[in-house]
Amino acid sequence: MTGEWRRDRIGAALRGENPTVLRRLDSGFAVIGDVQFLPGYSVLLIDQPNAQRLTDLPKAKRLSFLSDMDRLGEAVERACRRLDPAFRRVNLEILGNTDPFLHAHVWPRFEWEPAELVSAPVWLYPRDRWSDEQYRLGPHHDVLRDAIGGELDQLRSAA
Repeated sequence: MTGEWRRDRIGAALRGENPTVLRRLDSGFAVIGDVQFLPGYSVLLIDQPNAQRLTDLPKAKRLSFLSDMDRLGEAVERACRRLDPAFRRVNLEILGNTDPFLHAHVWPRFEWEPAELVSAPVWLYPRDRWSDEQYRLGPHHDVLRDAIGGELDQLRSAA
């Protein structure tokens, strides 16, 4: 997947041009990650491009963002549990060290991960996992995209 949308992920999502968007949520966008070495990796993007940190938002918007992060985390958990019996858990992270906009990472974790990495932060995975073509998001992830999107829909209707 290539394109100009990568330079302005939030603006592209607001314009309907970001191909990674799974669903529009209350505070932003649930997107599937560009890399899928841990299948189901997703990100919550805030819908305000100038917000760099959680404290840039008014209290109500902060709570909405955190609620959406919880919802995306639960959707990823449900989808991954259904699609892979080796699913273990979901890790949620708000880091903000690289991208200059507020976002939250949702990382599924699995029993099949290498023993030295299964209990370590995802960021310790070798660099090739982040750039190798075999882990890039593509059409072969459509089942996963549909599963997470469907779970997001179910969680919205249950709220």
